[in-house]
Amino acid sequence: MLFLIGAISLAAWTYLLLFHGGFWRARERLPQDPMDPTHWPRVVAVLPARDEAETIKEVLERLVAQDYPGSLSILMVDDGSSDGTAGIAASVARAAPDDRTVTVLAGGPLAEGWTGKLWALAQGVERAKELDPYVEFFLFTDADIGHGPHQLRRLVAQAEAHKADLVSLMARLQCASFWERVLIPAFVYFFQKLYPFSWANDPKRKTAAAAGGCVLIRASALTRIGGIEAIRGRLIDDCSLARAVKESGGRLWLGLADDTTSLRGYTTLWPIWGMVARSAYTQLMHSPLLLIGTVIGMLLLYLAPPLLVLTWPLHEDSEAGLVGVLAWLLMAASYAPMLRHYGRSPIEALLLPKAGLLYTLMTIDSARLYYRRGGNRWKGRDYGRAGVADPPAP
Repeated sequence: MLFLIGAISLAAWTYLLLFHGGFWRARERLPQDPMDPTHWPRVVAVLPARDEAETIKEVLERLVAQDYPGSLSILMVDDGSSDGTAGIAASVARAAPDDRTVTVLAGGPLAEGWTGKLWALAQGVERAKELDPYVEFFLFTDADIGHGPHQLRRLVAQAEAHKADLVSLMARLQCASFWERVLIPAFVYFFQKLYPFSWANDPKRKTAAAAGGCVLIRASALTRIGGIEAIRGRLIDDCSLARAVKESGGRLWLGLADDTTSLRGYTTLWPIWGMVARSAYTQLMHSPLLLIGTVIGMLLLYLAPPLLVLTWPLHEDSEAGLVGVLAWLLMAASYAPMLRHYGRSPIEALLLPKAGLLYTLMTIDSARLYYRRGGNRWKGRDYGRAGVADPPAP
């Protein structure tokens, strides 16, 4: 039985490394020196913000400082903040140069059937069209994401070169504290495993994904899918938006960011736990069967190999121990490129089972919170049983 468990794990890791879109290579990046398009499209950056006083000033100032050669205007939608976010944004707007207009829009009360972020985005898009009727791209970005000075230029060049309707970057998250080092590279790694970027970028495959912190989308593609309203109740809004664009015939490009970074740090375990637990069960479509299958899969993939190795002196099954060693090594090899992306030692890849266990517990806790609360909750709002995610495409 121990050998069978190890063999299943080893077979699964062999498949993942060889046949799962090369997700673990972490190779999808924007070109550092892209070819300039013949025309620089008009862009409006839309930021929904709710109680983001800590980061909003730097976020807006970095957008104002973009070296984008075309027209760029910035619109922040204040989603009922109570910490002075709007006032800070207004001060940035007053100091902005004439060619980088910053507008602060007070969002209206949350409409029924909408999530807060998407309602704010929808209001921002409508206002942006009024301010610039000829807008060609929207940049949707979060109020805690900072963009390097060349990033918008590179995003637009990538969209034009690949004729993509949606270009998205997985922001580089902070990885300084103990818990960030344990969990943040693993968070991005698991996302890539769930949605292999090469598959998302392949127009022949159904897999669709985006990272909500940085999404550049053509205005025409957004109109074609029916606007933000088409995904108004989705809690996992970024992947839902990407799916809608791809199903409408649009092309996607998703990659890892080098110069788009999260300004929010996590010094303790619990903020990361809460971030994952708020949506993990939604990703499983609130299905107890999918939850059970996920937990069993995580245990077989991440815990079985090290347990077979560490308990080898007790069970004395050499074949089981050997397949455990091989599976653990394949697991570590698949994680090493992500650790290098975050400037960590590849040796730390041997500790991926620890992150796997914690993320399994977070997923279980996500289901517990869902049933205890009677639905989903985020930033002080209860969404009831709404917010079912689109299932990941094979």
